[in-house]
Amino acid sequence: MCHTVAVTRARWTTETVPLPPHALAWLSQRVGLGEPFVEAPVSVPESALSEDAFTALEAVSTISLDAADRLGRAGGLSYLDLLRHRGHGDVVVPDAVVQPATPDEVAEVLSVCVEYDVAVVPFGGGTSVVGGVEALRGAKSAVVALDLAGLGALVSVDPVSRVAVLQAGLTGPEAERLLGEHGFTLGHVPQSFERATIGGFAATRSAGQASSGYGRFEDMVESVRVATPVGEWVVGSAPASAAGPDLKQLVLGSEGLFGVITEVSVRVRPKPYGARYEGFVVDGWEAGAELVRSLAQDGVLADVTRLSDEDETEVALELAGGKASALKKYLRFRGVERPCLVILGWECRSRSATMSALSGRKVVRLGRAMGASWLHGRFNGPRQRDALLDAGVCVETLETATHWSRVSELRDAVRAALVAELGNPVVMCHVSHAYETGASLYFTVLVPRDLEDPVGQWGRAKVAASEVISRLGTITHHHAVGRDHQPWVEREIGAIGVDVLRAVKDRLDPTGILNPGKLI
Repeated sequence: MCHTVAVTRARWTTETVPLPPHALAWLSQRVGLGEPFVEAPVSVPESALSEDAFTALEAVSTISLDAADRLGRAGGLSYLDLLRHRGHGDVVVPDAVVQPATPDEVAEVLSVCVEYDVAVVPFGGGTSVVGGVEALRGAKSAVVALDLAGLGALVSVDPVSRVAVLQAGLTGPEAERLLGEHGFTLGHVPQSFERATIGGFAATRSAGQASSGYGRFEDMVESVRVATPVGEWVVGSAPASAAGPDLKQLVLGSEGLFGVITEVSVRVRPKPYGARYEGFVVDGWEAGAELVRSLAQDGVLADVTRLSDEDETEVALELAGGKASALKKYLRFRGVERPCLVILGWECRSRSATMSALSGRKVVRLGRAMGASWLHGRFNGPRQRDALLDAGVCVETLETATHWSRVSELRDAVRAALVAELGNPVVMCHVSHAYETGASLYFTVLVPRDLEDPVGQWGRAKVAASEVISRLGTITHHHAVGRDHQPWVEREIGAIGVDVLRAVKDRLDPTGILNPGKLI
């Protein structure tokens, strides 16, 4: 028996931002719009969890078999997830939702699931865009979503050492609010910030938009508390150690395969005052990439350093509305024929050092208004996806990283692969994070949705782009592996690397209950 459940948009977006009329008009002219989306009802099958397993889980934690609760933890936030939750494609729904309130409860839940051979998918904010929280059961008879929202406490703050202990279910905004009461910040703000959790940041090696200043999430972690099927594991005891390989880094990025992260000890910094964001324009992608490379290699990056290519800049200017024409005219007057937008933001790094490095370069300064506009709208991408789907547009993202000598080659090759598969898409790209030796590239794709096979349309494009990415860079810079990137992992880490991860998996999760079908 199946239950037909109405899809609740609140599960998928914190806030939906409609597309203004001029944006729809531009999209229609530039890429075309598909047919309006007709949603179909989503069916939720009866739970396959045995009565004995349910009773045992109910004795140690809160559990729900409600169809809406289960559907709400079915998958993440990729384009294909959104399609499935609109009734196009099959939704893989967990058999139950278990909501522990303490780390000890997490351990008890795992013990029960080992006893009854039930698969467990750790679930935080549900923001994975690579199938990382898909409720796969593998060879198990049932699968439960382990919702960590109940682990939402700031455990402790050490103001002398500037170290805080956060529970895994804390969302980004709530963590910042609680730390702010003590005068501190984590400074980790990825685009998933509004929904994603501390545990998810750790499990996926997340990178925030201000990573040049604060570091990637793994750089912030002092220690990790993990519940595994064979017992609790705490990794990390000092700010630095030579006691063998850093096993903490083995846990970070493990995507719930080795254990369930319940607490993370992190480095925090004093809450910044007077943060400043500004916009600049350079003439052409190559000039922009060279500028960002020099800032990175000279050690004068802003905390946020973001370079948009010509297509992404065009979209940004067009969506600005009535000001776009005047701004383009001004840029032509300044000799800029191929505008590429650069956003620089300072919170904890020196603005004067960055500005000194820009002196004498062909850079048009747009000022704080453009920086403030980017800051105000930096979460609009996720918020506008429902509106784009409603307009018949396929919208999805890809990301990777490579060395500076290959950045432009990789960008061009990914673009070519997407155009070959999709026809005439808008392919936007920006440098989202910069390093001394290279940079990450983040792509956004817009194309009219294929009415006959919308799932296959993006699936083929994703494979084509991933083949190129695997050849020239890393298969993922910050989205993680999940299910979608799994076919390319062995190419990156080698067969021996896969064997090492499997050996760790076998030791910590000998019956294989944790997050089947992901990473390896």
